[in-house]
Amino acid sequence: MIFRDTSIAGAFILEPQPHVDDRGSFTRIWCAREFEGQGADARLAQCSISTNARKGTLRGLHYSVPPGAEVKVVRCVRGAIYDVLVDLRPESPSYRRYFAQTLTADNGLALYVPEGVAHGFETLEDHSDVLYQVSEFYDPACARGVRWNDPAFGIPWPDRDPILSDRDRSCADYLPPAP
Repeated sequence: MIFRDTSIAGAFILEPQPHVDDRGSFTRIWCAREFEGQGADARLAQCSISTNARKGTLRGLHYSVPPGAEVKVVRCVRGAIYDVLVDLRPESPSYRRYFAQTLTADNGLALYVPEGVAHGFETLEDHSDVLYQVSEFYDPACARGVRWNDPAFGIPWPDRDPILSDRDRSCADYLPPAP
């Protein structure tokens, strides 16, 4: 696995290194030692999958706060998504910046999302599935969200009128923490 830096401090693109032969391939997508060697959090408490029937489905921007703050590894296992990270950590050099990457079942790329970084994605194809590996057990009291099209971030989403849940539609603009 190759860890490539992104413009978000502490976030990585995870590039697989498949072993290919005439039968197909074998690819390691998780190794605690490799994550720890990069200074990344290697805890794994839950794995979840998001199934999305229609192109233009947008989920996000979600994050969690302590004591349930989560680190995530996100990968598209069917179809294609436009995946977005937004740094909400005031002490970070990349504070309030976004990073976007297309993740597809074919390219095999994944994103490592550190604590304090909001995550969202929009499906680029019908029937796109997203696998999440998460460091903490989900705690709804710690779950938060910011508006997907908050002008403070300037994210160029593929679709200006995406399919949204009521929860994501009702998220507010980001308000920085008080000093």
